[in-house]
Amino acid sequence: MAEQVESRPSPVDVHVGARIRLRRTLMGMSQERLGDALGLTFQQVQKYERGVNRVGASRLFDLSRILDVPISFFYDNMPDSMVGPSGVAQQNRPAIQGFAEQQEGFGSDETFTKRETLELVRAYYRITDPNVRKRMLDLIKSMGPTDD
Repeated sequence: MAEQVESRPSPVDVHVGARIRLRRTLMGMSQERLGDALGLTFQQVQKYERGVNRVGASRLFDLSRILDVPISFFYDNMPDSMVGPSGVAQQNRPAIQGFAEQQEGFGSDETFTKRETLELVRAYYRITDPNVRKRMLDLIKSMGPTDD
């Protein structure tokens, strides 16, 4: 009898899925609407977004057109721990010392996938007057801690 091997999603597939979710959410698009555009069910879109199902090349091409981003968008901000010096994904490459600590907190991938962050960004870009948008940005900056 063969042993069952627990299969986990590849970190690259999880990253690509998170980028799909990020862009879809920023556009205010539901999983169902994206699924309809791709000819899939929303459950299949969920599996892509969680990295459970790997996104093939033709599907990634379709996603880039529907979500109006270049294909490279799905690989942007990939942690160095997944990318080798040549830019090739490497799952077992050790992280750069000190890099992980810099990724925690603000600026981490987790920050940019929170619904609150996405809603804030969408609301900000719905402000059509650039002067009002700049004043809003200045107000938000003034409310946070100062950088020393």
